[in-house]
Amino acid sequence: MDDITALILDDHAAFRRGFARLDDARGEEQLTAVWEALALHLEIHAEAEERILYPHLLKEGSSETAEEETDDAIRDHNKIRDAIQAAAEQKVGSDGWWKAVWEARTENSEHLAEEEDEVLPDFRKHADMDLRVSLGAQWLTFYGEHPSGKGLNFHDKDPKRYIQENS
Repeated sequence: MDDITALILDDHAAFRRGFARLDDARGEEQLTAVWEALALHLEIHAEAEERILYPHLLKEGSSETAEEETDDAIRDHNKIRDAIQAAAEQKVGSDGWWKAVWEARTENSEHLAEEEDEVLPDFRKHADMDLRVSLGAQWLTFYGEHPSGKGLNFHDKDPKRYIQENS
């Protein structure tokens, strides 16, 4: 079984490829096909992290940084969700759509860097391999139980409330 940090990194690589595919997409049909799949994956990934990774980071991570890292991650997820929603309100390929997609890309790139440089190393340092593998199994199960986001409600979360409820 994979450890959760490896699975998260796999998703991160997929997001980078998805945004690169947008650079190469031509016409509304291609843009729509690439963006809809990417946006959905971003939403599902954020929800999976919020249900599986971050509650354990709050319990297993460095007490000095886990709350700060979690607060930052929830805020990042909210910004990405907001940009995805803004894109959905625009005509695909329009200047407004590209502006929203670029915002999602920028926020996502910053979020990935923070997770890869801070959150995941902190988690690896404090969570043993058995827990990481167990969470990896939960991660795979989550994706299997929610194909195409089925049953998920994507919405912004209050970071302070999230931390209180999951600490």
